[in-house]
Amino acid sequence: MRIGFVVNDIATEEEGYTTTRLAMTALNRGHEAWLIGTGDFAFDPDDYVRARARSAPGAKYKSTKTFLHELRGPRGKVQRITVDDLDILMLRNDPSQDQGRRSWAQQAGIVFGRAAMRRGVIVLNDPEGLNNAINKMYFQLFPEEVRPDTLITRDRDEIREFARKHENDVVIKPLQGSGGQGVFRIVGDQLGNLNQMIESISRDGYVVAQEYLPLAAEGDMRLFMMNGQPLRYKGKYAAFRRVRSGDDIRSNIHAGGKKAQAVVDDKALRIAEIVRPKLVADGMFFVGLDIVGDKLMEINVFSPGGLGSAQSFENVNFTVPVIESLERKVQYMGHYQRNFNNVDMASL
Repeated sequence: MRIGFVVNDIATEEEGYTTTRLAMTALNRGHEAWLIGTGDFAFDPDDYVRARARSAPGAKYKSTKTFLHELRGPRGKVQRITVDDLDILMLRNDPSQDQGRRSWAQQAGIVFGRAAMRRGVIVLNDPEGLNNAINKMYFQLFPEEVRPDTLITRDRDEIREFARKHENDVVIKPLQGSGGQGVFRIVGDQLGNLNQMIESISRDGYVVAQEYLPLAAEGDMRLFMMNGQPLRYKGKYAAFRRVRSGDDIRSNIHAGGKKAQAVVDDKALRIAEIVRPKLVADGMFFVGLDIVGDKLMEINVFSPGGLGSAQSFENVNFTVPVIESLERKVQYMGHYQRNFNNVDMASL
């Protein structure tokens, strides 16, 4: 199997990233595994998509640190590959990380992924589905019963009215973005700062106002979904908890949150079952659900991370079933001469 992993920039990848773990596991199982940056694509005059790509020189690795060091080092394989000849192209770049200076890169994976699909490359997650999920409006397309009460607007008066409706305890954040950037909790006497916070967020677009969920004080759970189902391997669910640090309302790890073991209960499984039909319909192969109590806080469909965190608590290498699933998809395409629709293939 020949597989390409699209990332924002190969130079900024880290040893703990889920993409790094997936690429190393693919290589260890005897496959070609290439990393491609969003700026490395080309659509050539002969109508083929190609890319400058890197691969590690060894046949097997025990450490992601060594794997990534050798991939980026002088011994790493650097080649201009034909993307159209790959079996799998995984779009693992996060568009929100390229806002501003690199806005040209935000949809590069989607655009070139679409072109590669023409020649039978399996592109995951599906480019059309990702294009529809480019901002948090996608979240509003899921059933209301699993979402917090939410308002999306640029109007200050509407946000103030929404805050009063929820007893002056709401969270506001930008419609586009991730990682806890620009997230504020407005409670009680802080309403006096609301205009300033709205102005700060609305400079870059629309504002999302959301009811505050008291259970969020205990953090959230990241539950991974694969092929429309909770990812489970050797009897263990791929999940972990993110717990806040101090008074910071964000539980994101790089925002100071701490990791803990998760208990995947009936509430979490109910949410997974409710969102499953849409994830399948949109061709979302690998997804991260962020859950608080019986509510879904966010759906990460671009580059859900933390698979290594789940592994550290469950003592199971969850990258193995992901790569095994990709292997099966390639076998299916071989049996049927690459005649499957990409959306259908995403969840088979």
